[in-house]
Amino acid sequence: MKTYNEVAAINVGEKTERKGNLTYLSWAWAVDQLLRLDATATWEYKDPVYFKETLMVFCSVTAFGKTMTAQLPVMDHKNKAIPQPDAFQVNTAMQRCLAKAIALHGLGLYIYAGEDLPPDEDDVPQTSHDRERIIRAAADMAIIKFQEGNEIAAYEEVSGITDNEEKLYLWNYLKPHSALRSAIKRLATADSKVPA
Repeated sequence: MKTYNEVAAINVGEKTERKGNLTYLSWAWAVDQLLRLDATATWEYKDPVYFKETLMVFCSVTAFGKTMTAQLPVMDHKNKAIPQPDAFQVNTAMQRCLAKAIALHGLGLYIYAGEDLPPDEDDVPQTSHDRERIIRAAADMAIIKFQEGNEIAAYEEVSGITDNEEKLYLWNYLKPHSALRSAIKRLATADSKVPA
């Protein structure tokens, strides 16, 4: 069975495309590679969730003995949620979410951090934009963990964000998730009281 490090080292750069300022991994190629690496891999789409007029889709991929769940809003090429999306837009988001869930197993995950090469090929310093993508990815995972009822795992996803500007960015990103923000605040307060 492949390890995360082996899968994460695969360079997917030639299988990506850019739309606007976003980089996408071909979902068909990601599925092909996943099944070559783990022939028993499966995936399923969970029920989408409405946020006012917009929609969030979810996909869980089970591979290498582990299930990973990703979420993705139905969005346009400017990274903005689409109000009242049609079936084609929802299908596109579902396929992108599948590619993202596969990436959580390592295949192309660095794309979501804004990098152009796998981590071991080039050690380029991160830009502010790169950090924002990482923070959003951590926040998205925290949202999933919180929705699954695991407050501690949700807090652990974002507890490493210590820079004040980054914390502010995270807090604004989580604005629609007041219950999660309350849990993070409570756990951070409890965490700070634990002696080192």
